[in-house]
Amino acid sequence: MSLLTINKLTSSVGAEVTGVDPERLSADEGLGAAVLEALEDNGVLVFRGLGIDPRSQVAFCGRLGSVDHSSDGHHEVAGIYPVTLNHAKNSSASYLRATFDWHIDGCTPTGDEYPQKATVLSAVQVAERGGETEFASSYAAYDLLTGDEKERFRGLRVVHSLEASQRRVTPDPSPDELARWRARPTHEHPLVWTHRNGRRSLVLGASTDYVVGMGLDEGRALLDELLQRATSADRVYRHHWSVGDTVIWDNRGVLHRAAPYDPDSPREMLRTTVLGDEPIR
Repeated sequence: MSLLTINKLTSSVGAEVTGVDPERLSADEGLGAAVLEALEDNGVLVFRGLGIDPRSQVAFCGRLGSVDHSSDGHHEVAGIYPVTLNHAKNSSASYLRATFDWHIDGCTPTGDEYPQKATVLSAVQVAERGGETEFASSYAAYDLLTGDEKERFRGLRVVHSLEASQRRVTPDPSPDELARWRARPTHEHPLVWTHRNGRRSLVLGASTDYVVGMGLDEGRALLDELLQRATSADRVYRHHWSVGDTVIWDNRGVLHRAAPYDPDSPREMLRTTVLGDEPIR
């Protein structure tokens, strides 16, 4: 018998979980495994009005894997990172504008870290307009390819960079900005990620720069086309936030982005990240 009551939100990605409260998340030893199983099946899990506190959020994430503490100092609770455009609450707020484009977290790490396993967001304040979060399955994006495309794309490799994602929101950077972006190493990943469980997904999004061995324009046109196909309106779950909502997604198999909102908006999400344990290969 499943420990979770799940209702599908779309045919390709997203499900709502009901009947779970913060106390159960903290106390139920078997819930972590059930959530991971449901994430693999649905990509995104929505807990409406959960109202979980930051310490309980971090404790629960510890049941899913190792919690990322690399951004400690941004919030009084270790393992919490405030997602806000308010520089007083997050000194790196300017970089978060890149989250308005589709992406997979962790494609351009500072070292050899793997992409994050899962990400949790809880809503503290929401925007009056905009600020929704959209999700699309990168597993489904691969499954929709034709047989010829699967064969063609199997050997393609793509270079990812911080510069590629930042140029989308700051197309005319200052020399200092450009230097900061280029200080982050680039990473070369296969276009098709073959996962340990045997599933395959497409590694797409804002950090993609160019396809190795392909003309620059041709390669970028291919990446743009694949991203458009993966994120067509009928394949996207769009979450309209309310204060207290919590959403968890499988970062290894889901693309996501935030809808733009007023830079002066009080919108604030508390993020906890579960570290990855699987390389892109």
